[in-house]
Amino acid sequence: MKEIYAARIIDMPKAMARLKKAAEELGLPLGKRKKTYNSRRAQELCKWSETQGKGGEFHDAVFRAYFADGKNIAKTGVLKGLVKAVGLPEKEAGEVLKKRTFQEAVDSDWDLAYQLGISSVPTFVLDDEAVVGAQPYEVLEQFLLEKGIKRKEAR
Repeated sequence: MKEIYAARIIDMPKAMARLKKAAEELGLPLGKRKKTYNSRRAQELCKWSETQGKGGEFHDAVFRAYFADGKNIAKTGVLKGLVKAVGLPEKEAGEVLKKRTFQEAVDSDWDLAYQLGISSVPTFVLDDEAVVGAQPYEVLEQFLLEKGIKRKEAR
C-alpha cells in the first residue's frame, strides 16, 4: 500500500488502525485489502442503481465487496455479480457499463467535490461548511444542530 500513497506522507499503519477502529465502532465490515482498485465504473453503476430505486443496496454491496472481501470492483464480472445480488437487471447494467451512460453524472459529482475542496471521504457538506472523515455520531449531530437542523422526534 505504500506505493499507492507515495505522493503523500501518510503513516499507513496509523491510518489503517484509525480506519479499523472507526469501522468497528460503526459496525462496518473491513477486511485487509492488499490492493486498491479503480472504482470509477462502480460509481457509474451506483448512479444507475439510484435511478432503479436500489442505490443504497448496490452501494452497500460494492462497499462490502471492496472493503471487506477485497474484490476487484473494476471488473465487469464482479460488478454484474453485485448487480444480480441486489436484484437489478444484469443485461441493463452491462449496457450502462458498455455505453458509459452515467459517466457525465459521475464527472459532475467529481467536479462539485473539487469545487468544494473535498479530498477525503466521507465528507458532509452543509451551507459551505464541512465535516471531513469518519466522525463519531456526536460530531455529526453537533454539526447539524449548529446548522439549525432539528432532531426528529422518535415515533
